[in-house]
Amino acid sequence: MIIIGEKINATLDAVKTIILNRDTKSLLDLTQKQVAAGADYIDVNIGTGVGSREDEIRSIKWAIESIQGQVATPLCIDSADPKVIAAGLETLNAKPSMINSAKAEKHNLEAVVPLAAEHDSLLIALAMDEDGIANMVDGRLRACEKICNACQKYGIPIENLYIDPLVMPISTDINSGLVTLETIVAIKKSFPGAKTVTGLSNVSYGLPQRRRLNIAFLHMCIFAGLDAAIVDPLDEELTAAIKTGEVLAGKDRYCRRYMRAFRKKSQ
Repeated sequence: MIIIGEKINATLDAVKTIILNRDTKSLLDLTQKQVAAGADYIDVNIGTGVGSREDEIRSIKWAIESIQGQVATPLCIDSADPKVIAAGLETLNAKPSMINSAKAEKHNLEAVVPLAAEHDSLLIALAMDEDGIANMVDGRLRACEKICNACQKYGIPIENLYIDPLVMPISTDINSGLVTLETIVAIKKSFPGAKTVTGLSNVSYGLPQRRRLNIAFLHMCIFAGLDAAIVDPLDEELTAAIKTGEVLAGKDRYCRRYMRAFRKKSQ
C-alpha cells in the first residue's frame, strides 16, 4: 500500500498559518514527521483561499523549494488549478512526482493530463465528470473511461494512473460506502494496470466514533483492491490497520511487512 501523507493541507488552520507566514521550520517539521512515520509521498496543498492565483503559485514554489532541499521523499502536487500544478512541477528538481488531481471534464483533462505526460508524473484522477459524482458504479466508470482515454491520447502509461473512486458520507446515503467498494472492484477489472487511491475520512463524516468506521472501511477497500491511500501517517492506529489489512488480504508476502512492524512491539 502506498501511503500519501495528507498533513500539508492549507484547509487546516494550522497549515494555512504556516503557508501565509512562510514558516519554513514548521513546514519541514510537518514533512519530516510524516516521512519518519512511513509516508511514501508527501501531498502538498497550499490553497489557502487567500489572495490570487499568483499568490498560490508563489506559495507552491516556496513550499516545494523548502521541502525538497531537506527531504528526499517524493512530493504530490495537490491543486484544483492546473497553473498551480504546472508551477509546482517546474519547481521540482527530482523524480518521481505525483499530481493530485485530474477529473473527467474535457478542459481539465486537456490541462492536467499533458502536464503528467511532460513531467513523467504519476497522476491521481477523480471518478467524476461535468455532471459531478455519480451515485452508481456505472456512472463513475464512464468518468474513468474518459480519463483512461485521455491518458492514452497523451502517452501516459496506464500504470502511472491512480483512480480515486471517491468516497461520500454514509450519513447522507447508507449505500455510498458500497458504491465506492464496488467501484474499486470494477476499476481493477475494467482498466487492468490502473491503480486505485482514495482518502478515507469522508465516509464517516457526521457520525460518532469516526475512527472505527474509517478503519473498518480501510480494510474493506484493501480487500476490494485499493493500492494507495491519502491518510495521516502519524495516526498509528490507522497505519497499523493498513498492515493488518494487507496481510489478511494476501498482499504481504510471507507476512514480512507485518512482522517488521509488530514483532518488536510484541516483545
